[in-house]
Amino acid sequence: MNANFPTVTIDVILDRHSAKEVLTTILHSILFHRLFGTVKPQTFEVLDVTMPGVSDPEMEQLVTEKVDIFWKGIESGANKRGQIIVTFSEKRAKKSWFQVYVGEEDVPWEQWIVNAEMRQPKSEDRQEFNANLASTLLKALNVMLTHTSSERGRTAVPLITNATGISPFPIKIAVKVGGVEIG
Repeated sequence: MNANFPTVTIDVILDRHSAKEVLTTILHSILFHRLFGTVKPQTFEVLDVTMPGVSDPEMEQLVTEKVDIFWKGIESGANKRGQIIVTFSEKRAKKSWFQVYVGEEDVPWEQWIVNAEMRQPKSEDRQEFNANLASTLLKALNVMLTHTSSERGRTAVPLITNATGISPFPIKIAVKVGGVEIG
């Protein structure tokens, strides 16, 4: 696979109490900034941080499914680190060796990697942990806004040739725990 596309990384340290909510919020915010169809917005309030999201049953189901897979992978193993990788692609004509059309292939144009680590803070450290997590969410939102509005972020988006649905581009969300893709 050609890796000449932007990759945006977001690192977050989570606890059992807020992990699902935070991951759901981050994924929704990424989708909000990268879906080019008619998006019905919604907001998420996490630790006094307001983040944008997408109110679409299909996207909500996809996000919930992937967050649940991540959660089960983290809970079932000894590894407390994982990734959720969101890849945006475009469909391109695939040609064979003699330049004969043989179908379509997905060619990635941007990837977002959410590196997540689970920790369990002591009860006396809870307030500091939550403050750090809220700061991480604000930084993640800033990274999203900065990238999507930057020259590199704008030029990464291919020409939109099919404007049906909420996204004219295929979206893949992969979950890895301990370096192994699950789900």
